[in-house]
Amino acid sequence: MIPSWFPASLPADFWLRHAQVPSALLDVATAADAEGLARLDIRITDGAIAAIAPAGTVREGIDLDRGQVWPCFVDGHVHLDKTQTWPRRPNADGTHPGAKAAVIADRGKYYTEDDIEPRFDFGLRCALAHGTAAIRTHLDSYWPNAKAHWAVFRRLRDAWSGRIELQAVTICPLERFAGDDGAALADEVANSGGVLGMTTTGEGGRASSPEFQDLLDRFFSLAEDRGLAMDLHLDETDDASSRTLDAVARTAIRRGFKAPIQAGHVCNLTVQSDEEAISTIALCAEAGVSIINLPMCNMYLQGREAGRTPRWRGITMVHEFRAAGVPVSFASDNCRDPFYAYGDYDMMEVYREAVRIAQLDHPYGSWTASVTRTPAAACGFTERRRIAIGARADLVLFRGRSMTELLARPQSDRVVLRDGKPLDASLPDFREMDAVVGAP
Repeated sequence: MIPSWFPASLPADFWLRHAQVPSALLDVATAADAEGLARLDIRITDGAIAAIAPAGTVREGIDLDRGQVWPCFVDGHVHLDKTQTWPRRPNADGTHPGAKAAVIADRGKYYTEDDIEPRFDFGLRCALAHGTAAIRTHLDSYWPNAKAHWAVFRRLRDAWSGRIELQAVTICPLERFAGDDGAALADEVANSGGVLGMTTTGEGGRASSPEFQDLLDRFFSLAEDRGLAMDLHLDETDDASSRTLDAVARTAIRRGFKAPIQAGHVCNLTVQSDEEAISTIALCAEAGVSIINLPMCNMYLQGREAGRTPRWRGITMVHEFRAAGVPVSFASDNCRDPFYAYGDYDMMEVYREAVRIAQLDHPYGSWTASVTRTPAAACGFTERRRIAIGARADLVLFRGRSMTELLARPQSDRVVLRDGKPLDASLPDFREMDAVVGAP
């Protein structure tokens, strides 16, 4: 729904006047205030950004009264095949083991194409309405039972082309890539234009064992032989001895692996010694590993004990990664499934909570890129999600002027422009899911 403060239709050529844009989202250096906001007039012609000028350059157009303008969001780590399953399979105790047990039970009983597709599509409609233009989703991939997940992905990727650019990644334990099934799964990924992913925590120092290294080398070989990028769930634990991120980075360096690697979670760096953590971060910088953190889901799961106030935030060392030159993104992760009871694929919510949880403020710096151009580059999406002359006018317009105004409220009255046109898309009603997952 287009809010009342913005016109419902626009000409092919118009200006957005008195806009404020985070300088980190611009391609050229521009004078900015103490919060990193540049005041600009932006011309949109035939669905693209045609000109960028200092605020006050033009006198006609839509006056945003210093409201902020961002490029559309990129959500680089979600689980659309699990989404919206909470009503039929809640996590009884809110813990990580509880989530895994609930998903295993749900997957074994329900996960067919007819079950996955409406939930997957529901999540895409949420993301579209909130202003997301590109998503990388992980798919549970226990071969050969994963065929339904990948069939739904390919169908919806094509159906949603032009609205949301979709990528898919395998998620299953590293051990699943041993033998013929592992090769068949890697072939499915390659044939679907996907990304190779796995999960492991390496508890108890397992990552240093020869058996683990053999499995990891096998995984790398599967990716190398097919020219696949990697996206990995690693060290989502409070066990300081879990060192799989370190092992992945060392393996990538030793093998000279050139394709992109994105590592998600890596929560336990904050419970390791500073020496161990900084060493791993340096290896990631050398190996070219990008990091994606999931602040809301990990705050929900990690450090949870009944009757005990949590002591641990569950996020990784995002400031130290950035200081070492490692790209850092934030993403939605799970939404309304056993791993996270909440969430709505709203990347402004993700950014707002990441600022609060990880203290990405005072100064705000360039962290606005962590939900836009940084994940776009890390995932290799075709649009780089920045505000630049010639870029598609896929924009999100907010009434919030300062960063504190922007982050104080949900910005529910935002306007999403796609190809320079206001998007008239409402959030889907959760009642639509009742026939699929049951009513709450």
